[in-house]
Amino acid sequence: MAHYGLWPVVIINSLIIIIFAFSFSRPRSLKDWRTFGTFSAFVVALFTEMYGFPLTIYLFSGWLGSHYPELDIFSHDYGHLWYTLLGFTGDPHSNPIHGVSDLLISGGLIFLGFTWMFLYRAQRKGVVATSGPYAYVRHPQYIAFIAVMTGFLIQWPTLLTVLMYPVLIRMYVWLARQEEKEALEQFGEEYASYAAVTPGFIPFSRPGMRKAA
Repeated sequence: MAHYGLWPVVIINSLIIIIFAFSFSRPRSLKDWRTFGTFSAFVVALFTEMYGFPLTIYLFSGWLGSHYPELDIFSHDYGHLWYTLLGFTGDPHSNPIHGVSDLLISGGLIFLGFTWMFLYRAQRKGVVATSGPYAYVRHPQYIAFIAVMTGFLIQWPTLLTVLMYPVLIRMYVWLARQEEKEALEQFGEEYASYAAVTPGFIPFSRPGMRKAA
């Protein structure tokens, strides 16, 4: 497995994504840190299999070897499992699947930074964030995180990240509901009026918010 065991690459890539995400998410409470920690674990698990040890490919090596005997399944190119399973040929890095994943990852990270600017300005003024992305959805920062995770899952699916993905999305939804309760307590009718006309996660969908307990 000469294409793996690149542990410095695992560490460097993990740190780049985690530090970038941290700089714009700024976890404060225990639940924030718990959610960010789970996202970080997702990133580390992904790069560990991408450049360190391909656990998923190893576990499925028997099945992959019998169905794709002509392929070197431990070659780095064939770690792009969607590329392999869908029967594509050629360089997987120039495949449309890889292009979509790159767009989701880079776009998600850029959108996270863009979103943070509007949230930061609102926090400085002590008002509800309602401009920029917040004019269309109440939780654009979580949309950014989900986009990044989806991009990674498309590009390099692994057993751990597939299992962690729905858990993280559930955590983001739960955290969003908790933040809405806090915003209602802090801003009262101002936030309630904003939430009544602004969807939570999907732009142009019907707005809705659970009432604070």
